[in-house]
Amino acid sequence: MSDGLLIVNKPSGYTSRDIVNIVSGILNTKKIGHCGTLDPIATGVLVLAINDGLKVLEFMNNDTKEYIANVKLGISTDTLDISGNIIEKKEEYFLNGDLLFKVINKFKKKYFQEVPLYSSVKVNGKRLYKYAREGEPVILPKREVEIFEIELLSASHDEFSFRAVVSKGTYIRSLIRDIGSEIKIPCTMSSLKRIRQGSFDINEAVTISDIENNNFKILPLERGLDRYPSVIVNSNLANKIENGSILDNIYNSDIIVFKNNDNEVLAIYKIYDKNTKKIKPIKVFKKI
Repeated sequence: MSDGLLIVNKPSGYTSRDIVNIVSGILNTKKIGHCGTLDPIATGVLVLAINDGLKVLEFMNNDTKEYIANVKLGISTDTLDISGNIIEKKEEYFLNGDLLFKVINKFKKKYFQEVPLYSSVKVNGKRLYKYAREGEPVILPKREVEIFEIELLSASHDEFSFRAVVSKGTYIRSLIRDIGSEIKIPCTMSSLKRIRQGSFDINEAVTISDIENNNFKILPLERGLDRYPSVIVNSNLANKIENGSILDNIYNSDIIVFKNNDNEVLAIYKIYDKNTKKIKPIKVFKKI
C-alpha cells in the first residue's frame, strides 16, 4: 500500500473514526489516521493519512476549513445540532432578513467561542461529552477562533444556510448558536458539509463505495506539506539528510521540506532550538 493521503467524502451517520476503521479494513492496513474530526451528522472532506502519510498529519492541523451549513430556526438543542434533545422552542418569531445578513457578516472576525458541551474537548482530563452524559456540571472553556469568510446563501422563515471559511478549532455548531443569540431566535444546525480542508477540495474526495471498488487515488504525502517552502537537493545533500544531519540554516524559514530529484519528500526540518543558525530533522521519510 502506498504512502500518502486519501480524501474521503464522509457520509452522515458515521464518526471520523468509523471511516478510518472501514477504510483500514478495505485496504488491509492498520497504519491509517485522520486529520480534522467531523461530527457524525456532518459530511464531506475527511483527510486520511496512510502509512508514511501519518507523519504529515501534525503539519496539517492548522489548515483552514470551508463549510456549508444549514440551520433550523425556532429550536435549540443540547448538542447544538438536530440530533440532540430540544431545550428551547420558539414557535412565534420574525426573521428579519436584513438583520440576519448583518449579523452573519459581523462574525467575520476573531472571537472567543465557547465550545459545545457535547464535544471531545478535555476539561480537567475528562472529555466534555462525558460530563454531559453523566449530568455533571462543568464550565465550558472558550477558545479564540477566526472566521475568515462567511456569507449568507439562502434564508426562509424557518431555516437559512451559509458558507464559512474558519480556523482550526472552530465549531460551526457554536457559531450557529452565537448567530441565533444575536438575532434572538433559537437556532440549531440541521446539516453540515465540509467542502474544503487546506488545499483538499470536495471534488477530490471519493466515497466508501469508490474505495471498495478500487476507484480511488492516493495523493502524494507532500500535498499535506504544500504550505511550507520546499527545496530539491542533490544526492550529496540528500545523503546527509538521510542520515539525520544537522544543517546550516540558509533557508529563512522555521520549517523546510527537502525533496529529491523525483520530487519525493525526504525530510522535514525545523530551526534547531540549541542553535538558531542550524536546522535539524523532525521527520525523515525515505532512504536514498
